[in-house]
Amino acid sequence: MLYTVVDIETTGNGYKGSKITEISIFVFDGKEVVNEFTSLVNPEQNIPAFITNLTGITNAMVRNAPKFYEIAKKVAEITKDTIFVAHNVNFDYNIIQEEFKHLGFDFKRKKLCTVRLSRKIIPGLSSYSLGNICTTENIPIVGRHRAKGDAEATTELFRRLLERDNNFTINSFLNPKSRQATLPPLLDKKVVDNLPETFGVYYFKNIEKEIIYVGKANNIKQRVISHFYDKKKKEQTMCMETADISFTKTGSELLALLHESAEIKQVYPKFNRAQRRAGEAIGLFSYEDQKGIIHLAYNRLKLVPNPMMKYYSVAEARNHLETLCKEFELCPKYCHLQTNVSSCFHFQLKECRGICSDKETVEDYNIRVKKAIKSVGIGAENLVIKEKGRTEKEVGFALILDGIYQGFGYVDIHQSAQLENPEDYQFFVEPKKDNRDVQRIIAAYLKKQNTNNIEGVVP
Repeated sequence: MLYTVVDIETTGNGYKGSKITEISIFVFDGKEVVNEFTSLVNPEQNIPAFITNLTGITNAMVRNAPKFYEIAKKVAEITKDTIFVAHNVNFDYNIIQEEFKHLGFDFKRKKLCTVRLSRKIIPGLSSYSLGNICTTENIPIVGRHRAKGDAEATTELFRRLLERDNNFTINSFLNPKSRQATLPPLLDKKVVDNLPETFGVYYFKNIEKEIIYVGKANNIKQRVISHFYDKKKKEQTMCMETADISFTKTGSELLALLHESAEIKQVYPKFNRAQRRAGEAIGLFSYEDQKGIIHLAYNRLKLVPNPMMKYYSVAEARNHLETLCKEFELCPKYCHLQTNVSSCFHFQLKECRGICSDKETVEDYNIRVKKAIKSVGIGAENLVIKEKGRTEKEVGFALILDGIYQGFGYVDIHQSAQLENPEDYQFFVEPKKDNRDVQRIIAAYLKKQNTNNIEGVVP
């Protein structure tokens, strides 16, 4: 069996934008190096200063070097029918694969990661960086952060791992069903094997046990594994930092969504962005003026006693109001989107029916305002949404009282049959904060579901 131990240096612009500046390949038969190929590569883009400081490779050094397409045939030939070995193998492999992809060639090789192998065969090290392992093993690196120096050191490390592999770890890694080559280098395969295939929330943790990502899934194991195959820069970076994964079963997709939202706002994970915002600041409300016209307006949340909807910013509130105006043909003047005008501009465009110009009756206008209000948020006073529990012996539920989300919980299936009103469920609920995101989640759920599993819906 032949191995090609590979190391590359790059421009460092992420997986998609990163271009190779140097490549070194050592063909290794398990005992000695039988062939070698090393070359600088013209990346056809600027090398950032911080990369030059790290590797010592300058723009001048690569200016007359071959471009990747000029050495691609050599790289393909020398690695053909070999096992592709590297320290953090997915980094080197994915970038080389991307270079070939641009040339219309599908580069596929079996892979081995010396980080993952070292964690199994040399357990207990404080760090599994190439520098730290080589220091521990007294392996010299001649030219650190240069492709040849690092590839040569990785080859010697791999030779020692082969010698010490008494448990046939390398053979198990090469098993097509093992997934070892696709797993993040810091993550133990047992962690992934133990993930359940059910609804729930999962947590990616770094080496310090800090939660760096929270996600929801209908099938936790399947969703987690999908992250490892994702080629986006954010996903690749996150997976490289992932050292552990924990999970919480929820029993249903709705409860997983609600739990995920609450956890993101509490933990504020590094790689979650969508729901990681600061607290809501703006509230939507309605009032009736002296003419009997119902206005829709927004203001700072502390000045709105009972908001029908909450927002994170004025811009979000205005955007929603503009959507309501368009959908229900409301007047921007009475939605406080146009001020200090006698009649709104939309009336001239025939997008307002003319309440602001006495062309429409107050009664007719208010009918549409009330429909708009009913469409906002959850749109019910008291309701409990029943879902499947985590086991067959329990019922999961989400609770809304007075139009405000209270949280979710679980109750014994027999005890559930004795609970007559939504209010009865508050003794079993795990309290959670109401906010724009959970209102959106529940509203979307109610729109696409029938009401068979929902109690207390106001008709």
